[in-house]
Amino acid sequence: MKGKNDVFTERLAVHYDELKWLYMELYDDETRFAELCEGLRGFFEDRKKSLKALDARREADPEWYRGSGLLGMMMYVGQFAGNLKGVAEHLDYVKSCGVNYLHLMPLMESPAGRSDGGYAVADFRKVQEELGTVEDLEALADRCREQGISLCLDFVMNHTSEDHEWARRARAGEKEYQDRYFFYDSWEIPMKFEKTVPQVFPTTAPGNFTWLPDVGKHVMTSFYPYQWDLNYANPVVFNEMVYNYLFLANMGIDVIRLDAVPYIWKELGTTCRNLPQVHTLVRMMRMIGEVVCPGTLLLGEVVMEPVKVAPYFGTVEKPECHMLYNVTTMATVWHTVATQDVRLLKKQLDTVYSLPREYTFLNYLRCHDDIGWGLDYDTLAEWGMQQIPHKQFLNDFFTGRLEDSFSRGELYNNDPITRDARFCGTTASMCGVEKAGFCGDAHGMERAIRLDVMLHAFMLFQAGIPVIYSGDEVGQVNDYTYRDDPEKRLDSRYIHRGAFQWNLVKNIEKEGTVQERLFKSLRKLETLRAEHEAFETHAKAETCESGDNGVLFLKRTGKTETLIGIFNFSREWKETVWTEDGTDLMTGEKIGGDGKVCMRPYDFVWGLLGPDSCGAGTVREA
Repeated sequence: MKGKNDVFTERLAVHYDELKWLYMELYDDETRFAELCEGLRGFFEDRKKSLKALDARREADPEWYRGSGLLGMMMYVGQFAGNLKGVAEHLDYVKSCGVNYLHLMPLMESPAGRSDGGYAVADFRKVQEELGTVEDLEALADRCREQGISLCLDFVMNHTSEDHEWARRARAGEKEYQDRYFFYDSWEIPMKFEKTVPQVFPTTAPGNFTWLPDVGKHVMTSFYPYQWDLNYANPVVFNEMVYNYLFLANMGIDVIRLDAVPYIWKELGTTCRNLPQVHTLVRMMRMIGEVVCPGTLLLGEVVMEPVKVAPYFGTVEKPECHMLYNVTTMATVWHTVATQDVRLLKKQLDTVYSLPREYTFLNYLRCHDDIGWGLDYDTLAEWGMQQIPHKQFLNDFFTGRLEDSFSRGELYNNDPITRDARFCGTTASMCGVEKAGFCGDAHGMERAIRLDVMLHAFMLFQAGIPVIYSGDEVGQVNDYTYRDDPEKRLDSRYIHRGAFQWNLVKNIEKEGTVQERLFKSLRKLETLRAEHEAFETHAKAETCESGDNGVLFLKRTGKTETLIGIFNFSREWKETVWTEDGTDLMTGEKIGGDGKVCMRPYDFVWGLLGPDSCGAGTVREA
């Protein structure tokens, strides 16, 4: 039987040459590399038996996360259940939602009033006091693992809070700690950066540097003045941040979400985005994980178009992130809702479907953040939709300013000069549940629920891991009480980060309520997805021509079955004509030959086709 160190030694040997080569390419520091390897050994030895057993199982089944049975939910601990112990007490509800992948939003120590929703971390190894302790986190991870739930947590790599120990010591004048950030005595170097580096949030952080009068220096702050960018050209920063990552892994976290990963390497004369060194760092983290904690996955947050997202998967021979967010598809879906035009979404999906099937995306409709309209404006321009007026149209539609709009929400980081802004709101409010409920509009509520379900059906039709935002399963609408909180009122993202409404859960069993209709429809879709192998990542996915710009046709071909998804994004009745035999999975009804299926506005069909079917069909106005 192998000793515990033999396993570490064997794993390290597999990656040692490449890991050292990449490290030395960046840092040329033998001493720091030796320190890193010794640190990895320490974290491996500290990893408890249950986690090492999980590592062994997942090493034997490296595709464990790529089936069709995973369903994710993201939530803020405090908003959902008060604290970590509260989440543990409500795991039965989480499981009743079919969820087996739970993403807890940032919960490490952050300063009140300057936390950026938890993304300004003051201590990477201490939980926010009001949420509990690291022992509570570990206990929750253990309990989740026992119940078959994988736990995901954010790891904020790009910056620390100005309240972090490193920042406080840097502010006190310690050169060693100033070197862990980007400090400059004069404006000369920062000015050169500003010429090439775009601003992330122009309205809240004008410029990429903040002047510190008490220190007499400028410090790089790409996101907010209280978040200081880390200098990964310093090997100490990389080593220490790796140890923080492994600390979370040893707490039992199954998935580590790498926040703002494209920004982590800074170089003068560049945009400081997606630089080659970023991929070197992520590749090293992937190898380090495979040595110390191979049961833990890396999820990259890359909020960019597919051509810039895909490289973060790495290659088959040299992989980087295990999973990435399907960000552009999410934004394009809402564009499609507003325009009732599926052409851009179809083109977007053609791009995603052309990528290797080994790539795993997380698919979602809404998350904790705003929606940025990062669409393909070159293509939209060909169809007569110019960028600035189109963004204005989208924001007017989703804030309810247009006469035919059913959505409700608020803008975020609105720039009055460029007229650029992002949008905030819950899925239900964007679909019209809020407006219909306020107006007592039964017809509008029917349409809103149908749209909500159809969008989830579209999301669940995609390969990868579908993730819902806590509250979406019961149609939770916007929470405007954030305006009364002095620490939140300037950040409209809190409109969709409201406290979970447990009173709505009681309605799940009350027939005809919004909650009953949404919850049961989603559970049926999720159950069907888990039952059919054509939803797995190995299946071939493609778009089909519908002959109607308001209707999207999709096809998934697995090893044993073929599925068709038809999604009516228009506000008109449509009639689909199936030319092959099939079964509507939601209703169980047989359709085929010259059979016709009438689709209401925002309706959809998941069709299981016969074994010899090509899945052809046409659409026309009903």
